[in-house]
Amino acid sequence: MSTTTTPKATVEVTAQDLQGPGVVFCPNPKMPLWSNHPRVYIDLSHGGEGTCAYCGTLYKLKAGEHLPSGH
Repeated sequence: MSTTTTPKATVEVTAQDLQGPGVVFCPNPKMPLWSNHPRVYIDLSHGGEGTCAYCGTLYKLKAGEHLPSGH
């Protein structure tokens, strides 16, 4: 029996897409209504990427983007 994993979606975000200091949420406003699930806040401040626990979508900063330093 072979196991095949379905590739998960990857969403590249810019610093302007952040909803707080290093945070995005899923589902994002561009996702179709049928794919809605409870809102999950995803912290990108550790390595520039994070995965939604509900749908597996990977959110990551676009190349060259930096998190704003708000300390």
